[in-house]
Amino acid sequence: MGKKKIAGDIPLYKNGSYESVIEDVTLDGNGVCRVDGYTMFVPMTAVGDRIRLKAVKLQKNYGFGIIEQVITPAKSRVKPDCPVYKQCGGCSFRHISYEEELRLKQKTVEDAFVRLGGFAVAAEGTDAEGAVRMESILGCNTEGLTPDHYRNKAQYPLGTDRGGKACAGFYAKRSHRIIAGEDCPIQDESFAPIVRTLTGAIDRLHIPVYSEETHTGVLRHLFLRKGRGTGEVMVCLVSTTEKLPKKAELVQALTAAHPEIVSIMLNINPDVTNVIMGKKTVCLYGKPYLEDELLGVRFRIAPEAFYQVNAEQAARLYTLGFDYADFQGNETLLDLYCGIGSIGLTAFRRVKKLIGVEVVPQAIESAKENVSCNGFPEEDARFFCADAAEAAKQLAREGLRPDVIIIDPPRKGCDVSVLDSIRDMGPEKVVMISCNPATAARDAKILCDAEHGYQLVKFRAVDMFPRTGHVETVVLLSKGEIDSKKS
Repeated sequence: MGKKKIAGDIPLYKNGSYESVIEDVTLDGNGVCRVDGYTMFVPMTAVGDRIRLKAVKLQKNYGFGIIEQVITPAKSRVKPDCPVYKQCGGCSFRHISYEEELRLKQKTVEDAFVRLGGFAVAAEGTDAEGAVRMESILGCNTEGLTPDHYRNKAQYPLGTDRGGKACAGFYAKRSHRIIAGEDCPIQDESFAPIVRTLTGAIDRLHIPVYSEETHTGVLRHLFLRKGRGTGEVMVCLVSTTEKLPKKAELVQALTAAHPEIVSIMLNINPDVTNVIMGKKTVCLYGKPYLEDELLGVRFRIAPEAFYQVNAEQAARLYTLGFDYADFQGNETLLDLYCGIGSIGLTAFRRVKKLIGVEVVPQAIESAKENVSCNGFPEEDARFFCADAAEAAKQLAREGLRPDVIIIDPPRKGCDVSVLDSIRDMGPEKVVMISCNPATAARDAKILCDAEHGYQLVKFRAVDMFPRTGHVETVVLLSKGEIDSKKS
């Protein structure tokens, strides 16, 4: 065992055994501790755990270890309720209480706005002069909600087990090794029986399953979606070929066992790639979309379309954003990154005019269909395909100026051109719904500089994805004077 010299000549050894106490936990589930001042990351730990760890990787400023022994467990530590939690890469926090998970997520969002955004932050219920109010995190443990079985969408890689039988599950962490397991505690409970029906039919009908090692076989993935407001289920099979063997028999097996299935789609992906979905999708049974209802609005959802995976919490997320906007009924609302219109259309009855902008043409077509199927007037609920800069120019030519802009950007956040376009359109309020606290803080900082002229009024973390390392943030920025204690 060779000595590893690190900063400050602190001696640590690879495969050495050390005792320490976990001080913090990151969103990817790694506990943070120190050994003689040297930072170590240890998965599956909780704040307050006293552990004995084995050092498995050492770098100049930090290293990684694994638990050898939990000497004294933290009060927040719980027994994982999933048999494959340690192998599967889906969840980060099944070993701690949900209350502790919410605390960690609240802290992560606050830290991002303090350290990356440079904002002074005051917690809800406190009063600090010049500080921005951060409201308490909105978790999935109130109003009858639960952090279990919330996902309305699942993508299962298909493979074979050691006995050669078809299996489905999820990828192990940082690998493409399938961990078999249909009964996932965060997926909708109706999915597991469908998975079992499919794998049984694959074996019975002798349909070859795709192998990533040999690039042979046909069926690659099973993609399930459920409309939680309608009960409808869509099955999407990903295949290397449109000529799926025993196609009719497979459809019959699924629909006979599960009458809730209203759509079976076949997506063709012949490429040697890690990308799940191919470019072509055909309908094998029923209709080519799934319908769901959210906040009283009906949505038609194609297999490729983005739609929030936690519909019940999405209703609360969107309502929070609308409350931040404080609509009076006479506003023109611009929904940037609108997708199929899920945010804008659920806000439509609260405003006078809605404009949705998205760069993906198929999403805009779906948004227009959703306007029509809800009977909304097209002249007041309008969607067009453009980027934010183009949208700003077009609206200026038409003499339109949005009163409120809602932005729901991707994880990378907003390009500078998008933030400049918001400045050029000059709405009174901007509501940001972000899936990445770091980019939300960065973009808020830019919008609050002298050039852009906004003020950060308040923000709130929302746990859309319990037991995972993801957290949403809703942010209110304003050009006007708003009393953040009353708004």
